[in-house]
Amino acid sequence: MLQGMVSDGGACLKPLRFASRWSVTVAAAFALTAPSLALAQSARRGEIPVVVELFTAQGCTSCPQANAMLGRLAEDDGTVALTFSVDYWDYLGWKDTFAEPAFTARQRAYVSRMKLKEIYTPEVVVGGRTETPAVDEDEVEALVEAEAKARRRGPPMRFRYAGHFVTVEDGAVPRGGAEVWLVRYDPMAREVKVRTGDNAGKTIEHFNVVRQLERLGPWRGRTRTYTIPAAARPHLKTVVIVQGADGGPILGALSD
Repeated sequence: MLQGMVSDGGACLKPLRFASRWSVTVAAAFALTAPSLALAQSARRGEIPVVVELFTAQGCTSCPQANAMLGRLAEDDGTVALTFSVDYWDYLGWKDTFAEPAFTARQRAYVSRMKLKEIYTPEVVVGGRTETPAVDEDEVEALVEAEAKARRRGPPMRFRYAGHFVTVEDGAVPRGGAEVWLVRYDPMAREVKVRTGDNAGKTIEHFNVVRQLERLGPWRGRTRTYTIPAAARPHLKTVVIVQGADGGPILGALSD
């Protein structure tokens, strides 16, 4: 299955042809200004959207099709689809323009938690619970559908509109504890022309590219309010994720 190996244990997989879409449950979502009553009620009930994370790289020959798949997934209302660009393919001659060491560290936490043999791209992680190569269309579909059907409920979450805070209310904490993360991503499709490396000459399209990832602090099951830091760039969308520590399952998510 693996097409290549790198010195730090990375592997790039074959491209994905992805045509299917899913119907998933309506997510808990708030706008930072004037949320609708329906959305506010949904968030208070603690319903969790399906959080789908794609780990990809501009230097990976198998990743462009997976990027396109993530773009189609992002159109589904019940998903929070995020692209994390990793940096361990940079050695091939092209430095990924969106990669950050923190994104690679996030993927490595999943590798450790899920007891995977190696880190690779393109990889999809669903709900912080399951993962699969993004080349396996049927398995990606099955994981997303299963997560949607589970209709998991996490701790209620809400934004306070004055001052930009987020409050996570009481709830059950998994063994090992939980953390609250801020994710900010670019909702616009972005194209990058790769000039060197294995994808030299190709223009690669990206969707929902994460540009900011910050740990807001621990969550111990009691109501706590966290300050939302300023956006690193203009026009980014915000997602707050409550997650088991060290790459654990996603317990709650709230997006603007």
